[in-house]
Amino acid sequence: MKLEFPFAAIVGQEEMKQALRIAATDQSVGGVLVFGDRGTGKSTAVRSLAALLPPIEAAEGSPWNLAPADGDTAVSIPTPVVDLPLGATEDRVVGALDLERALTQGEKAFEPGLLARANRGFLYIDEVNLLEDHLVDLLLDVAASGENVVEREGLSVRHPARFVIVGSGNPEEGELRPQLLDRFGLSVEVGSPKDVAQRVEVIKRRDAFERDPEAFCAAWNDALEAERDAIIAARAQIRDVETPDDTLACAAELCLALGADGLRGELTLIRAARALAALEGAPAARREHIRAVAPSAVRHRLRRDPLDDTGSTARVERAVAEMADA
Repeated sequence: MKLEFPFAAIVGQEEMKQALRIAATDQSVGGVLVFGDRGTGKSTAVRSLAALLPPIEAAEGSPWNLAPADGDTAVSIPTPVVDLPLGATEDRVVGALDLERALTQGEKAFEPGLLARANRGFLYIDEVNLLEDHLVDLLLDVAASGENVVEREGLSVRHPARFVIVGSGNPEEGELRPQLLDRFGLSVEVGSPKDVAQRVEVIKRRDAFERDPEAFCAAWNDALEAERDAIIAARAQIRDVETPDDTLACAAELCLALGADGLRGELTLIRAARALAALEGAPAARREHIRAVAPSAVRHRLRRDPLDDTGSTARVERAVAEMADA
């Protein structure tokens, strides 16, 4: 089994780690988009997320990880984290006719695709901005309905497909279609560390991992367990986290000040703030939680302002600072 670099050992990139923790705590926040230069740990962080996720209960033998119903044998399985490679065909993504059974047994049977495997888990798309348009359209349809419908060679199959999309990419290689961008609850920008000491620490840890992955992972196991326990505790607590009217007003004021389209920004802000409060063990989501998650929740929802040449991140940070001073 291939060992992944431990999440707890990632140096810096606090906003990215916070966004992934939030998505792991409350899947209703939506997906996470991580944009940045090559070599900034985007793929490493996402793939290491799997080790943080507690297992789920599923019906034994279910090809789409259904929760056990009465009479089913329940089994504990790892939370799915499924890679969708750029070159994947539509049949591989949605599923298709099982050709082997069709040829050897003369039966029409469904061979589940990546969306079936990802149900109740996470779907990871590296270089998501290069994804082919027809797959983008397909993902948008499934994300909206929570169901995958496949009609192939006389087969008609529908199955649940609810998952969190996590995408990463390099903005220099192209922008993301607005329709798909809007489906991500949180958007994070990452860059190479500017501090020499931090860069040295990144190199040391990566080198130690590549030299002896087992020893390195063992050294970070306690920290990883602490991360996982925090997510489990936050999932249990989040229903009891209160959201005062003052916090709701803070989210609305921020989105109005920034001219964010629709109400999805406010909803994401509130959900992310509540998840962050649960991770911190706080009884309520407060204004400080809104301010902490605002850049991730709002930056990708802003229209370009022809009279303001600052980037979306700077605009959000400026609005947050003005609210804090008010």
